[in-house]
Amino acid sequence: MQPYWKKLYRNKGAVAGLLVIAIAVFISITAYFIAPDHTPNANRMVLEIEGQHPGFRIHMLAVWKEQPVQKGSFYSRLLYGQESDFTWIPIRSWQFRDSVLVVQRYVDESTSREETYSLAKIWYATPPEHPLSAKALQEDIQKERIFSRTYWLGTDKFGRDILSRLLIGTRVSLGVGCIAVVISLSIGVLLGAVAGYFKGRTDDVVMWLVNVVWSMPTLLLVFALTLALGKGFWQVFIAVGLTMWVGVARIIRGQVLAIRELEYVEAARALGYGHVRIIVKHILPNIMGPVMVVAAGNFATAIVVEAGLSFLGVGVQPPQPSWGLMIKENYNFIITHNPLLALAPGIAIMLLVLAFNLLGNGLRDALDVRSKI
Repeated sequence: MQPYWKKLYRNKGAVAGLLVIAIAVFISITAYFIAPDHTPNANRMVLEIEGQHPGFRIHMLAVWKEQPVQKGSFYSRLLYGQESDFTWIPIRSWQFRDSVLVVQRYVDESTSREETYSLAKIWYATPPEHPLSAKALQEDIQKERIFSRTYWLGTDKFGRDILSRLLIGTRVSLGVGCIAVVISLSIGVLLGAVAGYFKGRTDDVVMWLVNVVWSMPTLLLVFALTLALGKGFWQVFIAVGLTMWVGVARIIRGQVLAIRELEYVEAARALGYGHVRIIVKHILPNIMGPVMVVAAGNFATAIVVEAGLSFLGVGVQPPQPSWGLMIKENYNFIITHNPLLALAPGIAIMLLVLAFNLLGNGLRDALDVRSKI
C-alpha cells in the first residue's frame, strides 16, 4: 500500500484546496508587508474617495502629521502594522509657486478645492538648521511626496483600500478556524474517548450532554456565548469553538466503541496498562483519520459562522478587518454602482471554505482503508 500522502496527492481537488490554504496562510503571515496599506487594520481613511470602483487611480500628496509616530520593531510591524508618518491628501493637479505648493484638492468626482501648503512643512518633519533651496525642495517633493495611487479593488465607504483589508482579513478567518478546531477537538476527543471507552453510566452522561448541546440551534448558541463573553476578536473565536465539539465527540465515541473490543486493546489490558495509556497510546492514534477529516470540515464551518457573526454585528468589531464585516459595511453597494466591494470578501469566503471542504474530502478518501489504492 502506498503512503496516504501519495493517495492525497493524486486527488486533484484536495491538492488545489491545499494550495489555496497554503497561499492564505502565507498572506495571513505577511499581510502587512504585502498589503498596499501598511497601517494597523488597514484603516487609513481618505473620505474624499469613498466608494470608488476597482482600478480607481488618483494622485496623493503626503504631508507630515503634526504628532510624530513611534516606530515599531520588525515583529510589531509584522503583527500589527505600522502607523504612517503622513496624512494623504487626494489632489487633481498642483503647481509650485516660489516656496509654496498650490494644489487642487479632490473633493468628489466633479468638485475640487484650491489649497496652499508650505514646501518646508511638506518636506521637513522638524525645521532644520540649513534648509534646502526652494528649487531643491520642489524637485524632492515632486519625486517623494506627490505620487499616484491605484486602488485595485476600489475603496469602501470610509475611503479605505478594499484590497488591503481583504488581505489582512485573511488572518481573522484562519485564526477563528484554527482556534475553533483546537477547542472543538480538545473537548470532543476527550469526552468522546471517555464515553466510548468506559461506556455505561459515563457514556450516558456524556451523550446526554452532547444531545442537549446538539438540540440547540448553533447560531443561537453562538449568539448566547458571544453576548456572555462580550464582543471582540478573541471572544468570537472561543464562542465558535465551544459550539463545534459535539460532532467531534459523537464521531470519536463511535470509533472508540469499535476499537476498544479489538484484540490488541484486550492484550494491553491483560498486560496491566492503565486506562489513560490505552486510550492515548493505543486507541487515539488509530482513529486520527476521522479526526483529521472532521477538523477540516470544522475549519470551513468556523469560517462561515465567524463571517455570519461579523455580518450581524456580534463578531469581530471595527476597525478590525473581517470578511463578514466588510460585506456588512458594503452590501448596499451591491444594488447601486459598485457591487464588487461586497462581492470580493464573499468570493474570498467561498474560496477558502471550498478549499477546506476539498481537503477534507481528499483526506477522507486517502485515509479510508477500504478504498482502492
